Amino acid sequence: MSAPLFPHRLLAVLVGGCLALSAQAADIVIGYQTGIDPTKVPQADGTYEKAIGQKLDWRRFNSGAEVITAMASGAVQLGNLGSSPLAAAATRGLPIVTFLVSAQINSAEALVVRQGSNINTPQDLVGRTIATPFVSTSHYSLLGALKHWKLDANKVKVINLNPTEIAAAWKRGDIDGAFVWSPALGEIKKSGKVLTTAAEVGSWGAPTFEVWVARKDFAEKHPEVLARFARVSLEAFADYAAHKDAWTAQSEPVRKIARLTGANPEDVPELLAGSSFPDARAQERLLGGETTKAIAATALFLKEQGKTDTVRPDYSPYVSAKYLKD
Repeated sequence: MSAPLFPHRLLAVLVGGCLALSAQAADIVIGYQTGIDPTKVPQADGTYEKAIGQKLDWRRFNSGAEVITAMASGAVQLGNLGSSPLAAAATRGLPIVTFLVSAQINSAEALVVRQGSNINTPQDLVGRTIATPFVSTSHYSLLGALKHWKLDANKVKVINLNPTEIAAAWKRGDIDGAFVWSPALGEIKKSGKVLTTAAEVGSWGAPTFEVWVARKDFAEKHPEVLARFARVSLEAFADYAAHKDAWTAQSEPVRKIARLTGANPEDVPELLAGSSFPDARAQERLLGGETTKAIAATALFLKEQGKTDTVRPDYSPYVSAKYLKD
């Protein structure tokens, strides 16, 4: 009697395995970074999963360039990245769409130089080793600062390190400075001094911002996921705006952000204050045209700096406000 049952058991195992693989394949993969922002709280609480009604596979990346690579391969459906990698990806024609501006970067990214390095003015950067993650908002800000200071970028040794590598290189004394975000920024500021910030560079004509993007094929099939993701994010922005004075180093929201990003809780309130998080009304304005213009301007700057070969005549296909309306 046992022999005839074997094929059924085997079938059950195969079917069960296929169902498990299908469920695993159905997970939505989201690429996030360690930037300090209010959406880390609902991420830590599982609020996105509850709103979307599906399991989410959160994967941490060191830079927007890494996120773009993963999205290009199809391994990630939603991703968080900065305006510089966004402009580079759109220029290459990567099939993505921006559906939310997650932060307008001010002092949350900065150029910090080592105390005792005798770097007191921008001109002192000549011949020094400055690290930044390439094709990132910090890289863009660094190039913008060098241009404003009329410094030849080839005379500054700019090297490509991700934030974790920057923190390690700083401890070893391998670099003289870095343009980066937290938690690395918080660490190097303890024994360094700020030469300029993304806010100041923005006032010089090179503003930076963070966005959430989705693969276009996923967005077309699942617009409700983007709409619900945007709603949870905007609720997080609103909660922070209404209670920011209560978000102290000892508060639960700040501790959740610190645990998720690896930042020191003592640094988080200042880092949160270093960016602005657009509300729903501002999102409509930004996604309605301003972000498209900003991407085009960023792409033009990158071309001038020799980082891209061309500029698209129209970047509007890479931005959409429809998911806010949904």
